[in-house]
Amino acid sequence: MTELELLVDFHKDADRQGPGSPATTLKALSFMNIKNRKSLKVADIGCGSGAQTITLAQNINGQITAVDLFPDFLEKLNAKSKKQGLQEKIITLEMSMSSLTFRDEEFDIIWSEGAIYNIGFETGIKQWKNYLKPGGYLAISEITWITDLRPKEIEEHWNNEYPEIDTASNKIRLLEENGYTLVAYFILPEECWLENYYNRMEERFERFLIKYDNSDLAKKIVDNEIEEVKKYKKFKDYFSYVFYITKKNESSVNGL
Repeated sequence: MTELELLVDFHKDADRQGPGSPATTLKALSFMNIKNRKSLKVADIGCGSGAQTITLAQNINGQITAVDLFPDFLEKLNAKSKKQGLQEKIITLEMSMSSLTFRDEEFDIIWSEGAIYNIGFETGIKQWKNYLKPGGYLAISEITWITDLRPKEIEEHWNNEYPEIDTASNKIRLLEENGYTLVAYFILPEECWLENYYNRMEERFERFLIKYDNSDLAKKIVDNEIEEVKKYKKFKDYFSYVFYITKKNESSVNGL
């Protein structure tokens, strides 16, 4: 197996593939004026195994198209939605977020938790706006600096890993420049990282290594994850995911 295949196998049995929680998904949803709306069309882009997809399906009137590149994640989501009787509300679609085939102004809501970095924040918000109806909502969580000054070690790390990391004020400015109006934003709390993601990840290390006979690739994946956890614990006061909830301006012209 390749390193990517092993990485997908390591993460596919997790409830989520990044920091988050049902509470933060619902908090983001609460800022949308959709209480009396029916037959909503929602796209969850980069859904992974769909922890947030399930939460959304339980709390909206409408249908969710859940998109991910990896079929293993979508199989897990399909099993979860069937178990909870939500299969009629969730459609899974194996597709790269860089080559989506949605129609213009197809969706009332576009949702993406911790995934837009795969194509870049600016590229994502520009492209995805085309698929939103005027007045439709875009809700994304994105890695963000939460202080103006950071230690050199963590600044260099994230600038190498994801050069588009920035402060919330600059992310909001970029959203506004690209035809969105900010509705709300908030920082994901520490438990979204530790209790809901890293602690559960650490519980899978031993089983994963045994499954792959302590191969060099398996150990490399575990070592990388351990280092990621250490960096978060050491520098968690300087960065986090921030949830941005915005509306596409009624006057926005697609492609501009």
